[in-house]
Amino acid sequence: MIRSIGIDHGDARIGVAISDELGMLAHPLETIHLEKGDPFPRIKEIVESKKVGMIVLGLPRNMDGTYGPAAEKVRAFAELLKAAVPCPVKLWDERMTTKAAQRSLHAAGRNTKQSRAVIDQAAAQLILQGWLDSQAMLG
Repeated sequence: MIRSIGIDHGDARIGVAISDELGMLAHPLETIHLEKGDPFPRIKEIVESKKVGMIVLGLPRNMDGTYGPAAEKVRAFAELLKAAVPCPVKLWDERMTTKAAQRSLHAAGRNTKQSRAVIDQAAAQLILQGWLDSQAMLG
């Protein structure tokens, strides 16, 4: 089974999660801070070093299913990402993943300040886990 990574794209940070070798479970991996520069070399490094065969990129949608300005930013990012990495990039509905990640972190005893460093990774984990679960259901 090829490993996959999930990406939660934000204006300041990119959360990254990775699947296990069996493609069943997603785990937080790291946060890439955009103020430090171009994120594509780091993503490519992860893809190569972890032998990643699929990138699942969270696509924000409104609750009614429509797309807004944030989705356009992610689509533009996806096109640049496709040119930077040697594997497919799949867009995946990310509705409510950041809110769900916040709830999970708060339930684990982390306050908002403590969660800030890992919230993007947790959201990426939820995006990737949703995609992995869908693949398992497809057989």
